[in-house]
Amino acid sequence: MEQVEELLQGSRRALARLISLVENNDPRKEEIMRQLFPYTGKAYLIGITGAPGAGKSSLVDRLLTGMRRSGFTVGVIAVDPTSPFTGGAILGDRIRMQEHALDSGIFIRSMGTRGSLGGISRAAREAVQVMDAFGKDIIIIETVGVGQSEIDIVKAADSTVVVLTPAGGDSVQTIKAGIMEIGDIFVVNKCDLPGAERTVAEVKLMLDLKEEPGWRPPVIPVMALRGEGVDELCNSLREHRDYLQRQGLLEARRRERAGRELGELVEFLVKSRVWDSIKTQISLDQFIEAIALRRRDPYSAARELLRQINFPH
Repeated sequence: MEQVEELLQGSRRALARLISLVENNDPRKEEIMRQLFPYTGKAYLIGITGAPGAGKSSLVDRLLTGMRRSGFTVGVIAVDPTSPFTGGAILGDRIRMQEHALDSGIFIRSMGTRGSLGGISRAAREAVQVMDAFGKDIIIIETVGVGQSEIDIVKAADSTVVVLTPAGGDSVQTIKAGIMEIGDIFVVNKCDLPGAERTVAEVKLMLDLKEEPGWRPPVIPVMALRGEGVDELCNSLREHRDYLQRQGLLEARRRERAGRELGELVEFLVKSRVWDSIKTQISLDQFIEAIALRRRDPYSAARELLRQINFPH
């Protein structure tokens, strides 16, 4: 495919176009991903997650500056809420991270969640692979921030950064949401606000209670708008990557991710094939009407649909 060749030769236009094809589930998507796959697996993936309003975008903006100063090329997938009208991202990359817009070493793309409660849609994960094949050294995935389901980020990243703020009892909410289990690094942003030191102390205490051997997640106070604490965060990300590589955990994490992605893809393909068969062979109206009127239960109706398309069940 011509656009694949152009991407592998460094065309940013081809990169943007191929991500759009993937996001829109173009019929050529499977062939695109097949051709790009041998060129993937080199980028380091960093997930940035946390509650809405925690300042994730401002933090990513500062991280980009630090990473570029170190000579890395960076891709950013900013996962935004999906518009109920267009299906696209409500926020756009044009209103984010403006100072990096002309930097050829940075590519930023906003994508909608497309109904994925975990904040990471299948299209977003495939867009990461397109950026990986393009040759980005680091890919940052910034998620929409939807509370408990945000733990989905661990499925997509090598290192996960959880962003908190002193206001609103974020640390307590995070503990309730289970995000303490998936954070490799914790950032308390807006550390100039009252209660910042308390939030840092609370998170450290919770980490002490876990008493798990291995990597001890640092808790870093940051003021992203001023760039304070960002260098320490960059150093912690580097240290975490080195730790994973020394312990052989980076390869293990990626192997687990490959297994999950394979299972999810098989499930998606099966669902797609079943529904395509049902929609082309059977009128669903009578089944829906019978269920709505309580004349038939959904379980027996579903089994009858599968029986009519000769699908084993």
